[in-house]
Amino acid sequence: MRGVSDVAARVMSCPGVAGLSTGPFGTLATYLPGKVVPGVSVRDDEIEVHLVARYGTPLPELAASVREALGDLSTGRRVNVTIEDLAPAEKTGKEERS
Repeated sequence: MRGVSDVAARVMSCPGVAGLSTGPFGTLATYLPGKVVPGVSVRDDEIEVHLVARYGTPLPELAASVREALGDLSTGRRVNVTIEDLAPAEKTGKEERS
C-alpha cells in the first residue's frame, strides 16, 4: 500500500467526486504526523472511502469508478465507498439561460 494520501488523490481524481467527507459524525479520517486525511480509512482487510458526489452523477457508476481507480492501491483489500452528500453540478458554461 503506497499511502493514504495516494488513496485520497485517486478518489479526488475521479470525475463526479466533489470532495471527501468525514461522515455524519466527523469520525472517518486518517491521522498522519502533522496532517489529517479526511474521508479515508485503510485497514488490513479494507479501504473505506466517504465522499461527496457532484449532483447528476450516476451514483452506482461513481462508486464503481472509485473502486476501479483504487484497484492497484488496494492490494486485494475490499474497497467500501459511501456517498455522504451531493454538491451542485459543475458549471460548464453551456447551461441554458431563461
